[in-house]
Amino acid sequence: MTAALLAFAIGVIILQTQASLPAPQWLWLLPICVAAAWWRRGLRVPAAFAVGFLWAALAAHSRIGERLTTDLEGRDLEVVGVVASLPVSSERGVRFEFEIESSAGGERLPRRVRLAWYREAQGTDQAGAPDAAPHPGERWRLALRLHRPHGNVNPAGFDYEAWLLERGIGATGYVRARPEPLQLGVRNAPLDWVERAREAVRDRFDAVLGATPATGILAALAVGDQNSIPREEWLLFQRTGVTHLMSISGLHVTLVSGLAAWCVAFLWRRTPRLASRLCHALPARKAAALAAIAAALGYSLLAGFAVPAQRTCYMVTVVALALWSGRIVSAARTLALALGVVLAADPWAPLSPGFWLSFGAVALIFYVAGGWSAPGTRIAEWARVQWAITVGLAPASVLLFSQVSLVGPLANAVAIPLVSGVITPLALAAALLPYDALPHLAARLVEWLLMFLEWCATLPIAVFERPAPPLWSVLLALAGTLWLLAPRGLPWRASGLVLFLPAFLLAAPAPAPGVAWVTVLDVGQGLAVLVRTANHALVYDTGPSYGPESDSGARVIVPLLRAQGVTRLDAMVVSHQDIDHLGGARSVLEALEVDRFISSLESDHDLLAQAALPRRCVRGDRWEWDGVRFELLHPASEDYARGTRGNNLSCVLRVSAGANTVLLTADIERAAESLITGREGGSLRADFLLVPHHGSRTSSSAAFLDAVAPRWAVVPAGYRNRFRHPNAEVLERYRARGTKLLRTDLDGAVTVRLASEGIAAQGLEPEAERVRAAHYWRDRRPAL
Repeated sequence: MTAALLAFAIGVIILQTQASLPAPQWLWLLPICVAAAWWRRGLRVPAAFAVGFLWAALAAHSRIGERLTTDLEGRDLEVVGVVASLPVSSERGVRFEFEIESSAGGERLPRRVRLAWYREAQGTDQAGAPDAAPHPGERWRLALRLHRPHGNVNPAGFDYEAWLLERGIGATGYVRARPEPLQLGVRNAPLDWVERAREAVRDRFDAVLGATPATGILAALAVGDQNSIPREEWLLFQRTGVTHLMSISGLHVTLVSGLAAWCVAFLWRRTPRLASRLCHALPARKAAALAAIAAALGYSLLAGFAVPAQRTCYMVTVVALALWSGRIVSAARTLALALGVVLAADPWAPLSPGFWLSFGAVALIFYVAGGWSAPGTRIAEWARVQWAITVGLAPASVLLFSQVSLVGPLANAVAIPLVSGVITPLALAAALLPYDALPHLAARLVEWLLMFLEWCATLPIAVFERPAPPLWSVLLALAGTLWLLAPRGLPWRASGLVLFLPAFLLAAPAPAPGVAWVTVLDVGQGLAVLVRTANHALVYDTGPSYGPESDSGARVIVPLLRAQGVTRLDAMVVSHQDIDHLGGARSVLEALEVDRFISSLESDHDLLAQAALPRRCVRGDRWEWDGVRFELLHPASEDYARGTRGNNLSCVLRVSAGANTVLLTADIERAAESLITGREGGSLRADFLLVPHHGSRTSSSAAFLDAVAPRWAVVPAGYRNRFRHPNAEVLERYRARGTKLLRTDLDGAVTVRLASEGIAAQGLEPEAERVRAAHYWRDRRPAL
């Protein structure tokens, strides 16, 4: 059975790596494979693999089929539905999930969508949110404008489309102004009661404690509202390796269910009257198993039944039922059964890092516990477990996050017992009991914990950062883990550390001398470009700010730099002061050392105070790195003198390797294009052009395009942006000149490798991320 369950799991996992789904007619093989796995023992393992693959394919076809159709994107849709999640408020408005019950026009719409209701109308077509946010279970009539699930696609970036797929969200959008939103009543389904209870707990913490970091952490621990935790605290938790504790994680669900089981078993055995009446009908072991299931389910519901809590709930249920039946044969079989149940219920679980870390941690605990020849003290056993988890999960942490917290064992030594054993029970008690002293006590403990974690984060070499290693080196390191943690008696166990070396010491791929890699990142409606040479790196613009707690620097640029092993920037160019070009600069400056900061910003701009060596962007400034030439073409000194402002003051950078050239133009408009064309003349030609101003009709004049004559052009634009960039006439202007077009909204990040003289010209062929890292859940247009 264990081998068959593992084969089933492998089949599910392999399906999630596919660029496209198998044709629907193949799904008819599923019942045949189920019958073969059940009746033919010799075929059980291959048949289980096929069942896993086809089951995941069936679920994927069903989930993909629920998405909004392309013909309904951007249309006004009047619907009636129910608020189906805990609303998340911000300065801009409120976000929530909405279950659509009916559509006025009879359109076929996804059942579950994710909506933004802005506090102040962002345009004539958006409705301002009410003073009081909508509450879970409320039924509303809303006018919506929806689009298909779409996210930014970058190397080493968060896969928003996969996240929406796992949550069953078939569209995203915003609330329209007309017809006016109208509340129609309240739905009283059981899950609505749960959501309203979660909201009441969160509101009580806010009322008692106010807006403090401790309030957000307690709300996350009690009701799973991770959005209440400020970004600064998340960075602290990541640096100290305790992120897994600051939400309703598998550890917390397990501890709560275990505590409930222990309490019931204790009372069952210690209460004579109860024992005499019930123990014969229901032994203490079975009562404890039922209590564990009930506690895990209740706590998971309180967390909103989020996917990580669901996984743990399934795992606890499997173990509890095994205890009930008395058929726990081995830890491996129990873990394999839990794995099979989780993947059958949620085939998309492998897309989450938490899946690998949680099952990996449990497997390591079973592995090292099975190798103990004699029981030691509880402290010694706990230390062995901590050592096993720290060492065993280090390769996965480097692969998934490009870093390992070296202070993690110290931080977790204090945080795990304090958070799981004291703060979380206090938070739950504060949620259930009307005593203000409980949340105040829990908040004080959280504040002390934060002080300790801040001290840990200041220790030398608190975090070990490495570029994301190749998968084969991680698998080799996992083999080293099994060798290193093997039971006593196996010789040369310490030699397992040798197998870790490739994952931790291999250098990240980098351009050869004379070659430049230029990546136009997919940051939505904005611009960010990474230019790398053999030993240097430059960021040209840093994309937009998405809100007070998020920007493209933290979400896109910094993760990519870490994954590629870039620990410092030789230069950052901020072309001009528009927020969609400098919105992520502060996060990048905080995360990495930047040698040179080049911009056209005014001298009193606050960003210049944060930069180490700010200098003005001026035409004629040029330098060379590793055989690759860089030159600023605009603005000239006289442009500053004549008072040029706005888009026409954008820094224009030319990058050349041999005879191949990329021209980065930011937001220049016709006036700046005319100046550049007049100054550069015939030398303006480039193989690859960053389309000016996102393809706006105010740019890409015919004279400028004739002077540049690009072979390729990339449009940095947001998906279905409100400016309607790029303009259709502008695109036609490029096509008429034989220029091949790529768009970040349709192709994801675009990378071009500038080759020096002597390297084949086809090395200039751009690479679109939606093609390179294709997955069945990502929309992508046909190949050019």
